[in-house]
Amino acid sequence: QVQLVESGGGLVQAGGSLRLSCAASGRTFSRYVMGWFRQPPGKKREFVAAISRSGGSTYYELVKGRFTISRDNAKNTVYLQMDSLKPEDTAVYYCAADDGLVVLTRADQYNYWGQGTQVTVSS
Repeated sequence: QVQLVESGGGLVQAGGSLRLSCAASGRTFSRYVMGWFRQPPGKKREFVAAISRSGGSTYYELVKGRFTISRDNAKNTVYLQMDSLKPEDTAVYYCAADDGLVVLTRADQYNYWGQGTQVTVSS
């Protein structure tokens, strides 16, 4: 019921910043819980951050203090601001959405996914 289109990935040096954007279709965006996940090379997909319908957020411990998730319901867009990037942040980053009522931190709990965008952090 919702399509997600990501942008903002790329190559950045360690210590740099990137902002990922995820544009969602439909007029019910404000009713979705939104999340960001990432899949490092050779690793399983892991939780990064999630944001509730009202703007409350939760983070993976290893990115807390460096990454910030936000949403603009008027623009049907969720963002992931990534600062102080490290080489271990290198991964394909995915935007996800769910029409449930609670913030979700497991990938199998989300019903809708973007195509993914590559983030590469060089030393």
